[in-house]
Amino acid sequence: MHLPRALLSGLITLVTVTGLAVSSSSAADRGHARTREAMEALVEQDGAPGVLAQVEDGAGVWVGSTGTGDYRRERPRLAHDRFRIGSVTKPFLATVLLQLESEGRLRLDDPVARWLPGLRLGAYGGTTGGRAHGVTLRQLLGHTSGIPDYTTDPALRADYFSPRFLTHRWTTHTPERLAARSLSRPPLFPPGTDWSYSNTNYLLVGMVIESVTGHSYATEVENRVLRPLRLRDTSLPGTSSRIPGQHGREYSTLFAPGADPPVRDVTSLNPSLAGASGEMISSDRDLVRFVRALVTGELLPPRQLAEMRTTRRADATDRYGLGLAERTLPCGVTIWGHDGTIHGSTTAVFTTPDGTHTAAFNVNGDWSGDTLGLVEAEFCD
Repeated sequence: MHLPRALLSGLITLVTVTGLAVSSSSAADRGHARTREAMEALVEQDGAPGVLAQVEDGAGVWVGSTGTGDYRRERPRLAHDRFRIGSVTKPFLATVLLQLESEGRLRLDDPVARWLPGLRLGAYGGTTGGRAHGVTLRQLLGHTSGIPDYTTDPALRADYFSPRFLTHRWTTHTPERLAARSLSRPPLFPPGTDWSYSNTNYLLVGMVIESVTGHSYATEVENRVLRPLRLRDTSLPGTSSRIPGQHGREYSTLFAPGADPPVRDVTSLNPSLAGASGEMISSDRDLVRFVRALVTGELLPPRQLAEMRTTRRADATDRYGLGLAERTLPCGVTIWGHDGTIHGSTTAVFTTPDGTHTAAFNVNGDWSGDTLGLVEAEFCD
Protein backbone atom coordinates (compact mmCIF):
# COMPACT_ATOMS: atom_id res chain seq x y z
CA MET A 1 0.00 0.00 0.00
CA HIS A 2 1.61 3.26 -1.15
CA LEU A 3 -0.39 6.12 0.34
CA PRO A 4 -0.15 9.90 0.58
CA ARG A 5 1.31 10.91 3.91
CA ALA A 6 -1.07 13.69 4.91
CA LEU A 7 -4.85 13.73 4.81
CA LEU A 8 -7.30 15.70 6.92
CA SER A 9 -4.37 17.81 8.05
CA GLY A 10 -6.46 20.68 9.33
CA LEU A 11 -8.73 18.87 11.79
CA ILE A 12 -8.28 19.88 15.42
CA THR A 13 -10.66 19.06 18.24
CA LEU A 14 -10.90 20.14 21.84
CA VAL A 15 -12.37 18.15 24.70
CA THR A 16 -13.14 20.05 27.90
CA VAL A 17 -13.38 18.62 31.39
CA THR A 18 -17.09 18.11 30.79
CA GLY A 19 -16.36 15.89 27.79
CA LEU A 20 -17.93 18.33 25.29
CA ALA A 21 -16.26 18.24 21.88
CA VAL A 22 -16.19 21.52 19.97
CA SER A 23 -14.46 22.84 16.88
CA SER A 24 -11.03 24.34 17.24
CA SER A 25 -10.74 28.08 17.66
CA SER A 26 -8.23 30.48 19.10
CA ALA A 27 -10.29 30.58 22.29
CA ALA A 28 -10.55 26.80 22.48
CA ASP A 29 -6.80 26.39 22.01
CA ARG A 30 -5.89 29.12 24.47
CA GLY A 31 -2.75 28.02 26.29
CA HIS A 32 -2.09 25.33 23.68
CA ALA A 33 -1.79 27.33 20.44
CA ARG A 34 1.90 26.55 20.01
CA THR A 35 1.19 22.88 20.67
CA ARG A 36 -1.49 22.87 17.98
CA GLU A 37 0.91 24.55 15.55
CA ALA A 38 3.64 21.99 16.30
CA MET A 39 1.17 19.16 15.74
CA GLU A 40 0.07 20.60 12.39
CA ALA A 41 3.71 21.06 11.33
CA LEU A 42 4.43 17.38 11.95
CA VAL A 43 1.63 16.48 9.54
CA GLU A 44 1.91 19.21 6.93
CA GLN A 45 5.69 19.63 6.80
CA ASP A 46 7.14 16.35 8.09
CA GLY A 47 4.54 14.03 6.58
CA ALA A 48 3.26 12.34 9.74
CA PRO A 49 -0.11 10.60 9.28
CA GLY A 50 -1.70 12.13 12.38
CA VAL A 51 -1.01 13.43 15.88
CA LEU A 52 -3.09 13.06 19.03
CA ALA A 53 -2.54 14.96 22.29
CA GLN A 54 -4.05 15.23 25.73
CA VAL A 55 -3.04 17.85 28.26
CA GLU A 56 -4.21 18.27 31.84
CA ASP A 57 -3.28 21.44 33.71
CA GLY A 58 -4.84 24.10 35.88
CA ALA A 59 -7.25 25.04 33.08
CA GLY A 60 -8.67 21.52 32.77
CA VAL A 61 -8.34 18.91 30.02
CA TRP A 62 -7.42 19.72 26.42
CA VAL A 63 -7.42 17.12 23.66
CA GLY A 64 -6.11 17.99 20.21
CA SER A 65 -5.82 15.98 17.03
CA THR A 66 -4.60 16.64 13.52
CA GLY A 67 -4.10 14.56 10.38
CA THR A 68 -5.63 11.16 9.85
CA GLY A 69 -6.15 8.06 11.94
CA ASP A 70 -6.90 5.92 8.87
CA TYR A 71 -5.84 6.78 5.33
CA ARG A 72 -8.39 4.53 3.64
CA ARG A 73 -11.43 5.58 5.65
CA GLU A 74 -10.29 9.19 6.08
CA ARG A 75 -10.99 8.81 9.78
CA PRO A 76 -9.57 11.50 12.07
CA ARG A 77 -7.65 10.66 15.19
CA LEU A 78 -10.10 10.53 18.08
CA ALA A 79 -9.87 11.27 21.78
CA HIS A 80 -9.30 8.03 23.72
CA ASP A 81 -7.87 6.20 20.70
CA ARG A 82 -5.58 3.39 21.82
CA PHE A 83 -2.12 2.89 20.32
CA ARG A 84 1.14 1.03 20.87
CA ILE A 85 3.40 2.93 23.28
CA GLY A 86 6.77 1.24 22.70
CA SER A 87 9.34 2.14 25.33
CA VAL A 88 6.84 4.00 27.49
CA THR A 89 6.36 0.41 28.71
CA LYS A 90 9.63 0.78 30.62
CA PRO A 91 8.44 3.04 33.47
CA PHE A 92 5.60 0.56 34.12
CA LEU A 93 8.14 -2.27 34.52
CA ALA A 94 10.46 -0.09 36.61
CA THR A 95 7.56 0.78 38.91
CA VAL A 96 6.84 -2.89 39.57
CA LEU A 97 10.49 -3.72 40.29
CA LEU A 98 10.79 -0.77 42.68
CA GLN A 99 7.60 -1.81 44.45
CA LEU A 100 9.13 -5.26 44.94
CA GLU A 101 12.24 -3.58 46.36
CA SER A 102 10.08 -1.58 48.78
CA GLU A 103 8.52 -4.85 49.97
CA GLY A 104 11.95 -6.32 50.73
CA ARG A 105 11.65 -9.01 48.07
CA LEU A 106 14.80 -7.92 46.24
CA ARG A 107 17.54 -5.30 46.38
CA LEU A 108 18.44 -2.94 43.57
CA ASP A 109 22.08 -3.96 43.90
CA ASP A 110 21.31 -7.66 43.58
CA PRO A 111 23.21 -9.23 40.69
CA VAL A 112 20.94 -10.27 37.83
CA ALA A 113 22.48 -13.74 38.11
CA ARG A 114 20.88 -14.16 41.55
CA TRP A 115 17.40 -14.05 40.02
CA LEU A 116 18.16 -15.57 36.64
CA PRO A 117 20.62 -18.34 37.49
CA GLY A 118 19.65 -20.42 34.48
CA LEU A 119 20.22 -17.66 31.95
CA ARG A 120 23.51 -17.61 30.12
CA LEU A 121 24.69 -14.14 31.07
CA GLY A 122 28.16 -14.60 29.64
CA ALA A 123 30.41 -11.67 30.53
CA TYR A 124 27.54 -9.98 32.40
CA GLY A 125 27.24 -12.23 35.42
CA GLY A 126 27.67 -15.60 37.03
CA THR A 127 28.20 -17.40 40.32
CA THR A 128 31.49 -17.91 42.11
CA GLY A 129 31.68 -19.82 45.40
CA GLY A 130 27.91 -19.87 45.54
CA ARG A 131 27.66 -16.08 45.27
CA ALA A 132 26.14 -14.30 42.28
CA HIS A 133 28.02 -11.38 40.74
CA GLY A 134 27.95 -9.14 37.70
CA VAL A 135 25.41 -6.67 36.32
CA THR A 136 22.88 -5.48 38.92
CA LEU A 137 19.17 -4.77 38.79
CA ARG A 138 19.86 -1.07 39.31
CA GLN A 139 22.10 -1.06 36.23
CA LEU A 140 19.36 -2.70 34.15
CA LEU A 141 16.78 -0.11 35.18
CA GLY A 142 19.14 2.80 34.55
CA HIS A 143 20.74 1.57 31.28
CA THR A 144 24.21 1.50 32.83
CA SER A 145 24.71 -2.26 32.44
CA GLY A 146 26.85 -2.09 29.30
CA ILE A 147 24.69 -4.81 27.70
CA PRO A 148 24.17 -4.08 23.99
CA ASP A 149 20.69 -3.46 22.65
CA TYR A 150 19.33 -6.60 20.97
CA THR A 151 17.62 -4.43 18.33
CA THR A 152 21.08 -3.52 16.97
CA ASP A 153 21.77 -7.14 16.06
CA PRO A 154 22.42 -7.11 12.28
CA ALA A 155 20.38 -10.23 11.52
CA LEU A 156 17.40 -8.98 13.51
CA ARG A 157 17.57 -5.56 11.88
CA ALA A 158 17.63 -7.14 8.43
CA ASP A 159 14.39 -9.01 9.18
CA TYR A 160 12.48 -6.48 11.28
CA PHE A 161 13.74 -3.01 10.41
CA SER A 162 13.34 -3.26 6.66
CA PRO A 163 10.52 -4.17 4.24
CA ARG A 164 11.21 -7.81 5.17
CA PHE A 165 9.26 -7.05 8.34
CA LEU A 166 6.08 -7.76 6.38
CA THR A 167 7.00 -11.44 6.14
CA HIS A 168 8.14 -11.69 9.79
CA ARG A 169 5.53 -9.55 11.56
CA TRP A 170 3.64 -12.56 12.99
CA THR A 171 6.66 -14.36 14.48
CA THR A 172 6.57 -15.07 18.21
CA HIS A 173 9.74 -14.29 20.17
CA THR A 174 10.86 -15.25 23.66
CA PRO A 175 12.85 -12.84 25.86
CA GLU A 176 15.52 -15.49 26.36
CA ARG A 177 16.23 -15.79 22.65
CA LEU A 178 16.11 -12.06 22.06
CA ALA A 179 18.42 -11.35 25.01
CA ALA A 180 20.84 -14.02 23.80
CA ARG A 181 21.58 -11.82 20.78
CA SER A 182 23.13 -9.31 23.22
CA LEU A 183 24.55 -11.50 25.96
CA SER A 184 26.84 -13.27 23.50
CA ARG A 185 28.47 -9.94 22.63
CA PRO A 186 31.15 -8.15 24.69
CA PRO A 187 30.09 -5.34 27.04
CA LEU A 188 29.91 -1.83 25.64
CA PHE A 189 31.67 -0.66 28.83
CA PRO A 190 32.29 -1.97 32.37
CA PRO A 191 28.93 -2.09 34.20
CA GLY A 192 28.07 1.13 36.00
CA THR A 193 30.71 3.26 34.30
CA ASP A 194 28.68 4.76 31.45
CA TRP A 195 25.18 5.00 29.97
CA SER A 196 23.75 3.40 26.84
CA TYR A 197 20.07 2.80 26.12
CA SER A 198 19.41 -0.91 25.69
CA ASN A 199 16.08 -2.66 25.25
CA THR A 200 17.79 -5.85 26.42
CA ASN A 201 17.92 -4.42 29.94
CA TYR A 202 14.14 -4.42 30.19
CA LEU A 203 13.73 -7.87 28.69
CA LEU A 204 15.80 -8.99 31.68
CA VAL A 205 13.75 -6.81 34.08
CA GLY A 206 10.62 -8.62 32.92
CA MET A 207 12.28 -11.98 33.51
CA VAL A 208 13.43 -10.92 36.99
CA ILE A 209 9.91 -9.85 37.95
CA GLU A 210 8.64 -13.28 36.95
CA SER A 211 11.42 -14.99 38.90
CA VAL A 212 10.75 -12.98 42.07
CA THR A 213 6.95 -13.17 42.04
CA GLY A 214 6.18 -16.41 40.24
CA HIS A 215 3.83 -14.44 37.97
CA SER A 216 4.29 -12.94 34.53
CA TYR A 217 5.39 -9.32 34.44
CA ALA A 218 2.11 -8.61 32.63
CA THR A 219 0.12 -9.91 35.61
CA GLU A 220 2.18 -7.84 38.04
CA VAL A 221 1.80 -4.66 35.98
CA GLU A 222 -1.93 -5.21 35.77
CA ASN A 223 -2.38 -5.92 39.48
CA ARG A 224 0.00 -3.27 40.78
CA VAL A 225 -0.53 -0.39 38.34
CA LEU A 226 -3.38 -0.75 35.87
CA ARG A 227 -6.12 -1.82 38.27
CA PRO A 228 -5.27 0.57 41.13
CA LEU A 229 -5.18 3.52 38.71
CA ARG A 230 -8.15 2.25 36.68
CA LEU A 231 -6.20 2.43 33.43
CA ARG A 232 -8.86 0.71 31.37
CA ASP A 233 -7.35 1.59 27.99
CA THR A 234 -3.99 0.03 28.86
CA SER A 235 -3.00 -3.57 28.20
CA LEU A 236 -0.10 -5.93 27.70
CA PRO A 237 -0.96 -7.92 24.57
CA GLY A 238 1.75 -10.58 24.81
CA THR A 239 1.62 -12.28 21.40
CA SER A 240 -1.79 -10.92 20.32
CA SER A 241 -1.55 -8.87 17.13
CA ARG A 242 -4.70 -6.84 17.91
CA ILE A 243 -5.12 -3.39 19.40
CA PRO A 244 -8.28 -3.81 21.50
CA GLY A 245 -10.97 -1.17 21.72
CA GLN A 246 -11.18 2.11 19.82
CA HIS A 247 -8.15 2.76 17.63
CA GLY A 248 -7.04 4.02 14.27
CA ARG A 249 -4.31 2.62 12.03
CA GLU A 250 -0.53 2.76 12.49
CA TYR A 251 1.89 3.32 9.62
CA SER A 252 5.55 2.75 8.82
CA THR A 253 7.98 3.18 5.94
CA LEU A 254 9.81 0.16 7.38
CA PHE A 255 13.03 2.19 7.37
CA ALA A 256 13.34 1.80 3.59
CA PRO A 257 15.87 4.15 1.95
CA GLY A 258 14.98 6.87 -0.53
CA ALA A 259 13.16 10.17 -0.51
CA ASP A 260 9.63 8.79 -0.71
CA PRO A 261 9.44 5.14 0.42
CA PRO A 262 6.07 3.35 0.50
CA VAL A 263 3.99 3.80 3.62
CA ARG A 264 2.68 0.50 5.04
CA ASP A 265 -0.12 -0.26 7.46
CA VAL A 266 1.55 -2.10 10.38
CA THR A 267 -1.30 -1.87 12.88
CA SER A 268 -1.38 -5.63 13.25
CA LEU A 269 1.87 -7.18 14.47
CA ASN A 270 3.16 -9.62 17.08
CA PRO A 271 4.52 -7.38 19.87
CA SER A 272 6.61 -10.13 21.46
CA LEU A 273 9.45 -8.64 19.40
CA ALA A 274 9.40 -5.83 21.98
CA GLY A 275 8.21 -7.79 25.03
CA ALA A 276 8.91 -6.18 28.39
CA SER A 277 10.89 -3.42 26.68
CA GLY A 278 7.96 -2.07 24.68
CA GLU A 279 4.87 -4.23 24.09
CA MET A 280 2.19 -2.19 25.84
CA ILE A 281 -0.91 -0.48 24.42
CA SER A 282 -2.50 2.58 26.01
CA SER A 283 -4.19 5.94 25.38
CA ASP A 284 -3.23 9.55 26.04
CA ARG A 285 -5.80 9.65 28.83
CA ASP A 286 -4.28 6.67 30.64
CA LEU A 287 -0.70 7.82 30.11
CA VAL A 288 -1.44 11.22 31.63
CA ARG A 289 -2.98 9.51 34.64
CA PHE A 290 -0.07 7.09 35.00
CA VAL A 291 2.88 9.46 34.79
CA ARG A 292 1.23 12.01 37.09
CA ALA A 293 0.54 9.31 39.68
CA LEU A 294 4.09 7.99 39.37
CA VAL A 295 5.89 11.31 39.72
CA THR A 296 3.73 12.52 42.62
CA GLY A 297 4.29 9.39 44.73
CA GLU A 298 1.00 7.59 44.30
CA LEU A 299 2.70 4.39 43.13
CA LEU A 300 6.00 4.33 45.03
CA PRO A 301 7.15 5.09 48.59
CA PRO A 302 9.41 8.17 48.93
CA ARG A 303 12.68 6.20 49.03
CA GLN A 304 11.94 4.24 45.88
CA LEU A 305 10.69 7.32 44.06
CA ALA A 306 13.91 9.10 45.02
CA GLU A 307 15.89 6.18 43.57
CA MET A 308 13.88 6.38 40.35
CA ARG A 309 14.56 10.12 40.11
CA THR A 310 18.31 9.83 40.72
CA THR A 311 19.64 10.53 37.23
CA ARG A 312 22.76 10.68 35.11
CA ARG A 313 23.41 12.36 31.77
CA ALA A 314 21.91 10.33 28.92
CA ASP A 315 22.04 12.55 25.83
CA ALA A 316 21.77 16.15 24.69
CA THR A 317 18.27 16.64 26.12
CA ASP A 318 17.75 14.12 28.89
CA ARG A 319 19.07 12.74 32.13
CA TYR A 320 17.91 9.21 32.95
CA GLY A 321 17.01 7.67 36.29
CA LEU A 322 15.51 4.23 36.83
CA GLY A 323 12.97 3.94 34.03
CA LEU A 324 12.22 7.66 34.05
CA ALA A 325 13.77 10.55 32.10
CA GLU A 326 14.38 14.07 33.35
CA ARG A 327 14.32 16.75 30.64
CA THR A 328 15.18 20.42 31.07
CA LEU A 329 13.67 22.36 28.18
CA PRO A 330 15.28 25.39 26.51
CA CYS A 331 12.84 27.64 28.40
CA GLY A 332 14.18 26.29 31.71
CA VAL A 333 11.18 24.11 32.62
CA THR A 334 12.07 20.64 33.98
CA ILE A 335 9.74 17.73 33.21
CA TRP A 336 9.69 13.99 33.89
CA GLY A 337 8.46 11.15 31.70
CA HIS A 338 9.44 8.88 28.82
CA ASP A 339 9.39 8.53 25.03
CA GLY A 340 8.60 5.39 23.08
CA THR A 341 8.69 4.15 19.50
CA ILE A 342 7.56 0.88 17.96
CA HIS A 343 6.69 0.03 14.36
CA GLY A 344 3.98 2.51 13.34
CA SER A 345 3.77 4.52 16.55
CA THR A 346 5.70 7.26 18.37
CA THR A 347 4.66 8.31 21.90
CA ALA A 348 5.75 10.75 24.60
CA VAL A 349 4.34 11.52 28.04
CA PHE A 350 5.77 14.12 30.44
CA THR A 351 4.75 16.03 33.54
CA THR A 352 6.06 18.81 35.73
CA PRO A 353 7.60 17.64 39.04
CA ASP A 354 4.44 18.51 41.00
CA GLY A 355 2.14 16.80 38.48
CA THR A 356 0.09 19.95 37.83
CA HIS A 357 0.86 20.07 34.09
CA THR A 358 0.92 16.77 32.24
CA ALA A 359 0.86 16.02 28.50
CA ALA A 360 0.80 12.88 26.35
CA PHE A 361 1.33 12.76 22.58
CA ASN A 362 1.11 10.04 19.95
CA VAL A 363 2.05 10.05 16.27
CA ASN A 364 0.64 7.10 14.32
CA GLY A 365 3.79 6.84 12.22
CA ASP A 366 7.46 6.12 12.91
CA TRP A 367 9.37 8.04 10.24
CA SER A 368 8.49 11.72 10.48
CA GLY A 369 10.35 13.82 12.99
CA ASP A 370 9.87 13.16 16.69
CA THR A 371 7.95 14.41 19.70
CA LEU A 372 10.60 16.79 21.05
CA GLY A 373 8.99 19.79 19.39
CA LEU A 374 5.54 18.87 20.66
CA VAL A 375 6.74 18.58 24.25
CA GLU A 376 8.67 21.84 24.09
CA ALA A 377 5.74 23.69 22.53
CA GLU A 378 3.36 22.57 25.27
CA PHE A 379 5.54 23.15 28.31
CA CYS A 380 7.24 26.32 27.07
CA ASP A 381 4.10 28.06 25.76
